[in-house]
Order: sequence, then structure tokens, then C-alpha cells
Amino acid sequence: MTALPHAQTAAADHANIATPEQHAALAGLDRAHLIHPVAPWRRHEERGPTVLSSGHGVWLQDAQGRELLDAFAGLWCVNVGYGQESVVQAAVEQMRRLPYATGYFHFASEPAIRLAAKLVEITPASLTRAYLTLGGSESVDAAVRFIVQYYNNTGRPAKKHFIALERGYHGSSSTGAGLTALPVFHRGFDLPLATQHHIPSPNPYRHESGSDAAALIAASVASLRAKVAQLGAENVAAFFCEPVQGSGGVIVPPRGWLKAMADAARELDILFVVDEVITGFGRTGTMFACDAEGVQPDLMTLAKGLTSGYVPMGATMMSERVYAGIADGAPAGQPIGHGATYSAHPVSAAVALEVIRLYEEGGILANAQRVAARFAAGLAALRSHPLVGDVRCVGLLGALELVSDKASKRGFDPALGLADRLFALGYQHGLVFRSFGDHVLGFAPALTITEAELDVLFVRLCRVLDDALAAPDVRAAMAG
Repeated sequence: MTALPHAQTAAADHANIATPEQHAALAGLDRAHLIHPVAPWRRHEERGPTVLSSGHGVWLQDAQGRELLDAFAGLWCVNVGYGQESVVQAAVEQMRRLPYATGYFHFASEPAIRLAAKLVEITPASLTRAYLTLGGSESVDAAVRFIVQYYNNTGRPAKKHFIALERGYHGSSSTGAGLTALPVFHRGFDLPLATQHHIPSPNPYRHESGSDAAALIAASVASLRAKVAQLGAENVAAFFCEPVQGSGGVIVPPRGWLKAMADAARELDILFVVDEVITGFGRTGTMFACDAEGVQPDLMTLAKGLTSGYVPMGATMMSERVYAGIADGAPAGQPIGHGATYSAHPVSAAVALEVIRLYEEGGILANAQRVAARFAAGLAALRSHPLVGDVRCVGLLGALELVSDKASKRGFDPALGLADRLFALGYQHGLVFRSFGDHVLGFAPALTITEAELDVLFVRLCRVLDDALAAPDVRAAMAG
């Protein structure tokens, strides 16, 4: 099941270490030509890239030979760890057999057909159809387009407004970035659109109800009902949400929240769309976060863990009711005008099938469930650290929220640049995690991680926090 043991990686990766001259040349090309996602472009030109050269299991090596424990699975996605040979072979064999097959003109490939059937088998029972994309942003964009088509085809063309959560993330496409409620994805892009609306995040740490889960759930349901009433139910198409808000700071709503929101959406006659791009494929303990509460969505968006990041792929899962509304309401014989060149790509589908097999038959999902308690305990032990205000965790998805004052939950002045400094300290100590701008540290290690590797993670994380606490300006901020 697992990749090369950690002890075997040094010799295998030695050839990947760049000389100073090679690294400088590569960095120069990067600065001159490669546009990086969600980066300050001019600052990146000054800084240059951190070039990664190889990976095995939960371990990365950069081009200068530094060993790193990747506690974030790339970008929430490398769930099966780096270097799974069976996944590589699935891609190689499919490339030799049939490297590309269009889905247009009624063509298909065997891997795409089998993957669609497999996804219907393992996702909630309400979902019976799969549209295969190349990633999460495209999956969200497809969901919005299908929803618009659904209401137009079923005689309710006024239902054009969409509701999502503050601090939510639904990709960075022209449409999805408006459903996303993080300022950086709106600034300069003329977003959100007039048809895109947001209700408060179900954040127990920051919500006025505090630890009262029932009150927080009731407040979220009331917010959804109030927003629909304000817009008019006849004008609202759907409610989008993540079961756990990932890029918003790993915000974990109380158990029962997702089911309550699904029930409210159904009563309000709006579609319920669950974005499981991050939470899907074992990340939260069950195969999908919906499974933990028996939630049956109308649509579901997937990506990341679908192929474990080895190749691009996502999916938009759809209920039979939505599918039939679109299919039966279209002019007879006319195509539904949505698609892409690489929809249902056979190589990506072959990889996804093998990755899912590893989750189910290779013991990877079981391993994640087995080590989750150690992960949770390691995070919980840091609650007593002077910098840590909140600890949140579900499955192998977790976060620490750092504050300058625990009693008031006061954060840190952005002028300190603490988020970037924390990431740099992590790298210095051989640890990669997500350092959000509001001083939340996010963790999502590969589902293959061992308890011994989790121990290493927390030893290194303690050093990061202690070094940050030792900085005079940080101590001054905490005394202020």
C-alpha cells in the first residue's frame, strides 16, 4: 500500500539535488515566465520559487536537498501519498492503450464509463449521474451552469440567485470565485455578481453562541431562511456549502449542521449543493463528509482526492431529478451546450479508479481512520500553547488558530507579517503546512501517514510555535 519507506529516499533522490548554478538558472526562468496561482506577482519575482524535486509517502525533497514532511498533502489533495507505483502504472498503461478520447459525438472510453459508475456507487444515494471535469473550479462552474439550465428547462427561469457562506471557497473560475467569499478572489475581478449572496460562516470559535451547537445550527438555518425570504424563494436557485470550510480557515461546523441546512434548503425549494472538493475521499474520516450525517444533496462537486493530485480531474455529481429536468426540458434532439475538450479524460479516469481502489482495498481509508485519534490528540495538546486560541479537527483535517490574547480571542496585526513568517519557520524546521493570512495554520496530511510520522509532525510544529513566540514583536503584540 505505502510508497518507499522514508529511510530509502535519500539515495534515490540524490540525483534530484540541483547545483547552485542549476537552481539559479531555473529560478531565473521561473521569475521571467511562470505565473503562479494566488501569488503576489511582483513579490514573487523578487523572492523566486521554492523548487520541489521529489516525493515519497508524506515526504518531499526540494531541489537543494532539504527534506520536508508535507503536512498539507500538496494542496489538500495527495491523499494516497507521493510515489504510489500502482497509480503511476495505471496512467502509463492507459497512455499506451488510449491516451485521449473525446466525450463529444457520443464517444466514450472504458475508464470514464467505469469511473462514472464507481462514483455513483460510492457517493450518496441521491446522486445518480457524473459529469467528469478537470478540477474543483470547473466542477463548481459546471454545477452552476447545470442549475441554470435545470430551472430554465423546468419553467422557473426567475430562479437565478445563489447563496453561499462567508469564508467559503468554491474555486476561482469567473463564476465560482463569486460564490467564494474570500476578499482576494473578489478584488479586481468585479465579484461577487449581483446574483451571488453570502450568509454567516458557522464558526463555533467566532460565533456569538460559542459552544452551544444547537444555537449555532439554528442561527445558520435562520440566516438561510432570512436570505431566501429577502430575495424571494421564486428567485433563489441553490445553496452551496462545504461540509468543512477549507480555505476559509478549516472551520468545522458542529455535527448536525450539514443535515439541518440540507433540510432547510429542501423546505425552501432550493437546490442543495455540497462542495466536497476538499472533504471527499476519506479526508474527514468517512468516504464523504455527507456520509457522516446521511445527507443526500442535489449536486456534489469533487476533485483533489479523486486522483490524489497525480493528474487533473474533478466531477460534478447530479441527482436524477436534476438530470431529468435538464434532459426532458431541452428541445428534442438538441445538445446540452456544456463540455470541454478534456472532459472524462481516459488517463485521469484510469488514475482515479486506481486511487479509489487504494482507498477501499489498499487500506488507505482504514489507515486514515486508525491514525485520526493520534492526529486529533497531537493538535489538542497544543491548545495550552500561549499562541493557540482554538483547535479544530475532523478526520485528518485540522487547524490551529493563533491569537495574541486568548481571553478576548484577539488576533495579530497583519502588519507583523506573521503568516508568512510562520510558513518560513515551518520550512526551516522541515515542515509544510498552510499558513492562512488570519493566522490559522491548516493541516491535511496524506491518509497514508503513520503514527510515528505524526509524532515527527508535532515535534516540528512545536518548534515552529516556540520560535514564533520567542520573537520580540510577537511577544510585544501579546502584551499589548
